[in-house]
Amino acid sequence: MSRLKLDLPSAFSFSVSLPLRISDINYNDHLGNDAVLRLVHEARMQMFNAHGWTELNVDGVGIIMADAAIVFKSEGFYGDVIRIQIAVQEITSAGCDLFYLLTNEKSGKELARVKTGIVFFDYKARKIVA
Repeated sequence: MSRLKLDLPSAFSFSVSLPLRISDINYNDHLGNDAVLRLVHEARMQMFNAHGWTELNVDGVGIIMADAAIVFKSEGFYGDVIRIQIAVQEITSAGCDLFYLLTNEKSGKELARVKTGIVFFDYKARKIVA
């Protein structure tokens, strides 16, 4: 079976460190796959906040996550501090792609690569911005 491959950009414009919480851990005592999207969501919100934006107002438009891809590389455990780096790519008038690299801050080991496709959305008109 072929596996998803996710090539990352060479440079990232934002970085944040987040500890893995008990709610991020699954029954196998490691980072749950569902928690990865929550972690990158938190990182994205911190990046937006650093620019004075919200998900409802990024330079005057809102956002919707249209798609997501995750490639898991290694385990994370309760209490690990994870460095999440973000790169913004393929910016158009209708949206952009956000790439995330998750690494264990202490060991440097890569945990996951994530890409989210973002669509710019006018929440008042209830339509995608063109």
